[in-house]
Amino acid sequence: MSLSLIVALSLAEIIGDTEFKFYARSGNSSHLSLGVAAYAAVIFLLIKALKVGNILYVNGMWDGMSALLETLFAIFILKETLNTKYQYIGISFIIAGIYLLHKGGIKK
Repeated sequence: MSLSLIVALSLAEIIGDTEFKFYARSGNSSHLSLGVAAYAAVIFLLIKALKVGNILYVNGMWDGMSALLETLFAIFILKETLNTKYQYIGISFIIAGIYLLHKGGIKK
C-alpha cells in the first residue's frame, strides 16, 4: 500500500475536522458542506486502502498519521500549542509508531 494513500486519507480528515470547527464557531453552512464533503472523501479513501491492506495496518497508520499531521497543522496554521513536554514526547511516540508499522509491512 502506498503511504501516499494514508497521507491523503489523513489530509481529508484534517480538512473535515477543520471545516467542522469553523462551522461550530461561525455557523456558516458552507463550512458544514465542506466538512461533509471531506468526510465523504475519507470514506472513499478508506475503502481504497482496505482493498490492499488489512484493517489493523490501515487503521494504525491512519490514526498515527492523522494525529501527527493534524498536530502539525494545529501548531503551524492555527497557532495552537501543546501544554507540556510530555505531550511533545507523546508526539514522538506517534512518529515512532508510524515508522515501525510502515517498516513491518502489510499482511493481507
